[in-house]
Amino acid sequence: MGSMSRREFIKCAAATGMAAPLSKFAEKAEAGVENKPLNFVFVLMDDMGWGDLGCYDSPFYETPNIDKLAKEGVRFTNAYAASSVCSPTRASIMTGKHPARLHLTDWLPGAPIAPHFKLNKPEILQHLPLEEVTIAEALKQKGYVCANIGKWHLGGNEFLPENQGFDVNVGGTASGMPRSYFYPAWGNNPPLVGQPGEYLSDRLSNEAVGFIKNNKDKPFFLILSHHAVHIPIEAKESIIAKYKAKARPDQIHNNPVYAAMIESVDQGIGRIMSTLEALGIADNTVFMFTSDNGGLHVKQGANTPATSNHPLRAGKGHLYEGGIREPLIINWPGVVNAGRVCDEMVCSNDFYPTILEMAGVSGKPNGEIDGISLVPLLKKGKSLKRDTLYWHYPHYCVQGGAPSGAVRCGDMKLIEYFEDNRLELFDLKNDIGETTDLSAKMPEKVKELHAKLIEWRKSVNAQMPVPNPDYVEPK
Repeated sequence: MGSMSRREFIKCAAATGMAAPLSKFAEKAEAGVENKPLNFVFVLMDDMGWGDLGCYDSPFYETPNIDKLAKEGVRFTNAYAASSVCSPTRASIMTGKHPARLHLTDWLPGAPIAPHFKLNKPEILQHLPLEEVTIAEALKQKGYVCANIGKWHLGGNEFLPENQGFDVNVGGTASGMPRSYFYPAWGNNPPLVGQPGEYLSDRLSNEAVGFIKNNKDKPFFLILSHHAVHIPIEAKESIIAKYKAKARPDQIHNNPVYAAMIESVDQGIGRIMSTLEALGIADNTVFMFTSDNGGLHVKQGANTPATSNHPLRAGKGHLYEGGIREPLIINWPGVVNAGRVCDEMVCSNDFYPTILEMAGVSGKPNGEIDGISLVPLLKKGKSLKRDTLYWHYPHYCVQGGAPSGAVRCGDMKLIEYFEDNRLELFDLKNDIGETTDLSAKMPEKVKELHAKLIEWRKSVNAQMPVPNPDYVEPK
């Protein structure tokens, strides 16, 4: 390669035909399915909580199409986002690297420092670096056409999806939040142009359907990144009415507007599934569904709190389970056992190596990564042989989260708060709601996990907050 960068090499390989032929999938052949490169549909929700789907045991939200995906695929119970807020998790999906390693650990551009904050946040990158070989760029080696439809929130101008390997970018900008879900107020997300009263989630789903139809004869990677269910909490009145009639104050989930937002997304997923079936490519398409962080559990505008993450504690912006544990469904037709429930710990870093292995991309196009391919787990139920996950959030969050880090090792989870060096220890097997801090009762386990967390931070060169010289002690 000489002095050529990884990014330059990949672009050269795709342009000159240097890349190896598309791989054959032995498992597909054994199943009697025609050997073709797989297609990928990756649906990424914004702020959806772990339990905000029918297939995750919510009796209030109605998600028949997503539930069908779970019935035909694998539903994960211990799937995590790499962060409790959006941009870092999105960066981990695109690169396979932990946000701490990327120095992109907060939503962009991040909240300003205030005098009542005891710590100053580190200066994070304001974009996903062009030096990183994204999942789209890596797939170029295999002739894939790639589309980002919807939210991007990983930098603007030269850092947009079209400069990160995507052939199609519909609506992906530097911004992460629409002013409204109804056109024309969502016109701040170019190049979308809608009809009066058009609902944003419907438009994004329809754009996804159009992309699939236009590329049905090519291998494709589509990431449909919904703005839903992020604030503002808005939905179509006809669907809201149904949930208003259904809501009861004693229910865990009882927000009719939020429920209607979820149903609109589910309807769109149904249209995508029907399109794949009609085109005869459903059996050759891997479908993934997940979220970027936990549900919004606090007041933040009209129709909020959006949801409850019960039985999980807290939500978006926190390193408690409610902020980082996510729904995850993977349907790989002809390979995974339909209706399987998997309790293995997985993380958003894992999507990158998983999809690349599925597509037959060999080597390390993005160098050393933090994720682990889920292919052995999906194919044969083999354990990932990983019992530890880490989080790093050295920031304050508008939802109440404070600078902190966390490690989960087996069933035990340690949270470290950087303001006062406080340590909390929880047994997730017996206390999924993190109601009982065991740190005083299990000092040796605290010492063990804290040492692991410190060592991991050093290994990824994690940025730490520093004392705020303008801090004013509360009176």
